[in-house]
Amino acid sequence: MRISAKGEYAIKAVLDLATHRARGLIPLQEIAARQGIPQRYLEQVLLALKRAGFLASKRGSAGGYHLTREPDEITVGAVLRAVEGTSAPLEPLGQGRRAHGDGHDLAGLWEEISEAVSQVVDRLTFGDLLVRAAERQSRVRPMYHI
Repeated sequence: MRISAKGEYAIKAVLDLATHRARGLIPLQEIAARQGIPQRYLEQVLLALKRAGFLASKRGSAGGYHLTREPDEITVGAVLRAVEGTSAPLEPLGQGRRAHGDGHDLAGLWEEISEAVSQVVDRLTFGDLLVRAAERQSRVRPMYHI
């Protein structure tokens, strides 16, 4: 599986926008700071997501980005494809690789793994990721009670 930094940053940015969507427009600088993404690179990622129809933006001091769809309507796979290309999230693993010593072609195995991962990212929405994050937060308990 090959997901580039661009794909990872796209997932982080969309999840950040989904998390903070009630605030309306979110400035690029805030997303970059919260997610630890260089602003220049994030601009490119957000532009690709905007071209794909996932985001809208407004310029100016009161500007920023917002999702054009509900988080439940955006899959992780669709976001990856928007920034990585149509073959994302996976290009066949190990294309041309052979097992050591026995000459068996493993292309079928890599293709099966790629299909399984594609099924997962095409099923998971950003709404699902928000629910998972909320569940994780509810399980975190303070060490000391005051």
